[in-house]
Amino acid sequence: MISLISSLVVILFVLPFFGLNSFYLHLLIMIFMHSVMAQSWNVIAGFSGQISLGHGAFFGIGAYATSFFYMEYGLSPWISIFFGIFFSGISAILIGIPMLRLSGHYFAIATLLIGISFQVVFQRWDLVGAASGLWVPMTTGDSWAALQFHTSKIPYYYIFLIFFLVTFYLVWLLSRSKLGFRLRAVRDDPQAASSLCINVSNYKIIAYVISAMIMAPMGSLFAQYILIIDPDRVFNIEISIIVLLITVLGGIGNVWGPLIGAAILIPISEYSRIYFGGTGGAVDLILYGLILMIICIFRPDGL
Repeated sequence: MISLISSLVVILFVLPFFGLNSFYLHLLIMIFMHSVMAQSWNVIAGFSGQISLGHGAFFGIGAYATSFFYMEYGLSPWISIFFGIFFSGISAILIGIPMLRLSGHYFAIATLLIGISFQVVFQRWDLVGAASGLWVPMTTGDSWAALQFHTSKIPYYYIFLIFFLVTFYLVWLLSRSKLGFRLRAVRDDPQAASSLCINVSNYKIIAYVISAMIMAPMGSLFAQYILIIDPDRVFNIEISIIVLLITVLGGIGNVWGPLIGAAILIPISEYSRIYFGGTGGAVDLILYGLILMIICIFRPDGL
């Protein structure tokens, strides 16, 4: 297994040298990004059993934090990305303390409303551009300090790849750690976990914070990738739904589930945009629905 994983990692690192065009580089970047985002959701849902429908809020916080500090104070995105992680973690604590006392569909509905609330607040917040959002100033050429590359997507490819590999490795370590086993105990039987002196509420908050801090860097990198963000783009409820679909397809609670789900769903989405234009004419959403129905019938635990 280790040799297989090592071989796949080596292949991913040498792929750009085989003349991949911009589209395929973009496709792989999106797969890496959505795999990490789905892994983030997997921590809260797969490990601690809490279904969040507003997880995209932490993606938006990361995007806005990095862009704002770069625009207002000239702070390198490599530094301001940690502000996004910090603010997402603080937000998760403030949201989690009251919300994680809920369970089941009550928690899911509450997180959905929180996600929508973030979008509404940022649409009216003049300091961060309100509904118009933020336009990240373009550098005159490629700049590692500004995390901007205009002549090739290859640097973005390697940046997203490294974040993807590091995230999956850390989540794998988490799944095998004492914390990971306690989170799964909380998921499987909260009362039994509580009888073993596991503070169920605290561990749910810990999972929520870890999950949020994994999501935030993807928002930060995405903002530098497209150089324009607005509330409708980075706080869109569709972000929360797509990471849920990816994880359910691959397998909730499985470390490799988010990667398998993203490797299937993201190409479907991108190719439907090519053949049908715009947002794909919602064809990608129809295909998502068909795939999920098949999975629910034949492989309810995911691929």
